[in-house]
Amino acid sequence: MYRDQGRGISMNFIGMVAALTAFFSVWFGHVAVRKIESISPTIWIPTIIFTALGILTEYFVLITDHWLLNTALGILGITLLFDALEFTRQQNRIKKGHAPANPDNPRHAKILTEYPSATTIDLLEREPVGYPSTMIH
Repeated sequence: MYRDQGRGISMNFIGMVAALTAFFSVWFGHVAVRKIESISPTIWIPTIIFTALGILTEYFVLITDHWLLNTALGILGITLLFDALEFTRQQNRIKKGHAPANPDNPRHAKILTEYPSATTIDLLEREPVGYPSTMIH
């Protein structure tokens, strides 16, 4: 709360809006990149879609006067733009065996044949064993 130039006490919600937007947009982006990259036959289509959505969202920041909405849209837009980059990075993680390949996806099937380190094992789906995993390459 802060004193608003003699008009009493008002609430400042910018921190809460920023924190919630950051948390949920990063969470959604992480899940979306993993799922979409896993099923998409190409990575350039989702990359273009996420880039366009990010740019469009940032454009709305420029034309909107509401400061809470600007805060949320600004964070969401930057997160979408970063997620667009993450599609390529996720594919590279699959090639290195740091993320599981989807053998039903033709692009991933090709990665599995060309990169010996690629695997279908999802290390996030295993039970903790209490010692470092030897499954990581």
